[in-house]
Amino acid sequence: MSGKHDRQRLLANVALFSACTDKELDRLAKHAEIVDFRAGDVLMKEGEPGHEFYAIIDGEVGVTSGGETLAKLGPGAYVGEQALLDPGPRTATVTALGDTQTVLLSSREFYAAIDDVPGLSRKLLAGMARRLRQATAHPPVT
Repeated sequence: MSGKHDRQRLLANVALFSACTDKELDRLAKHAEIVDFRAGDVLMKEGEPGHEFYAIIDGEVGVTSGGETLAKLGPGAYVGEQALLDPGPRTATVTALGDTQTVLLSSREFYAAIDDVPGLSRKLLAGMARRLRQATAHPPVT
């Protein structure tokens, strides 16, 4: 499943991109790639600079911070959205709990997509704001 159409369909199932039109999803898909992880692979490590966003297509990841489990996330969830805007240190470690397939969007490719479709940034920023609001309103999921 590596064609642009497949990536577009997969991105359409991610809440962050739910307000995007087919044209906007097509532009994002053009810049995204499918990445597979095996159980135990680390997608991102707490404290390291971040440049990638992952949408989970299949499988499950564990999210930890300070050695404490914060969440287990499956298909439709995403991690690393802050890295699309700021390459600062990662706030958590994300590890594949089993074979996991993701759609990867790097910050460089994200900005290329924004350049292609300027209205896309407003929709994505609104999605990120919703995620931040939810994260601060609810205690961590274990």
